[in-house]
Amino acid sequence: MHFAVSDFLSDIAQNSIEAGSSSVMIEYIEGDGRLEVYISDNGKGMDAETVERVKDPFYTGGHKHDGRKVGLGIPFLIQAAEAAGGGFEIKSEPGYGTSVYFSFDLTHIDCPPRGNLPSAFLSMMLFPGDYELGIRRKKDGSEYSVQRSELVETLGNLEDVDSILLARQYLTSLEEE
Repeated sequence: MHFAVSDFLSDIAQNSIEAGSSSVMIEYIEGDGRLEVYISDNGKGMDAETVERVKDPFYTGGHKHDGRKVGLGIPFLIQAAEAAGGGFEIKSEPGYGTSVYFSFDLTHIDCPPRGNLPSAFLSMMLFPGDYELGIRRKKDGSEYSVQRSELVETLGNLEDVDSILLARQYLTSLEEE
């Protein structure tokens, strides 16, 4: 179930990686009472018909999750964003990838909580596969960027407990600055 904005973000990033993307870029911009999130990938992309179908809660591609009969991530995101004075947009082209944009009015009573961003960012970097994940975070005039490859280069890997704990501490420290 999607409870926080970070849940929606993780779901879309996971979709990108599972679609064969070698590069996923996230911009998470917070300020002036708004949250805007841009996610783009270079995965296999979708045709116009499929783009419309992913907005339907009763549609799933069927090949990603055996036995799943519905795909609720994007429909729930659309509903949550629109209920909280925000918006949603998805663009995709076969062979070139997909970009997703969503926003929330952070002052709206129906805006979901943001969730634990450092944990969400880390979980996205821990998804299995050979891919680059870049995160650019802006909040009230401050900004940071982090790349999955930089963490792997610095820590040696993102597979053992010590490396994962150090990555979590680092991502948490970026949010606290």
